Amino acid sequence: MTESRLPAHLEVQGMIRAVQAEGGFAMVLHKGERDGGTVLIVILENQSLGILYERMPDVDGRRKWRISKSQVIENKQEFEDYLSRRMQQDPDVWIVELTVADRERFVRDNLSAG
Repeated sequence: MTESRLPAHLEVQGMIRAVQAEGGFAMVLHKGERDGGTVLIVILENQSLGILYERMPDVDGRRKWRISKSQVIENKQEFEDYLSRRMQQDPDVWIVELTVADRERFVRDNLSAG
């Protein structure tokens, strides 16, 4: 099953607008390949620790947003180092940081469909 995919830059713009429309803050930490780059999302809930989401293959072959890494208070730098390694491994990756009031609601309302 082949899924049609929105170009990365349009997907990122849509996320940024969705966050800003809810009064949140969004910032591109790393700009990747315009159309085909992988998109990683770091979500901060009210300036708390980061949670990294990326699309992972599901049993039905579809790619769904899943938590792939969580920042821990005891070692915040390890999370930043992980993001740096991902950028070095894949220069085409997009990393977008979103600060929202309610992470679970944002994920449910904006990331569940894909």
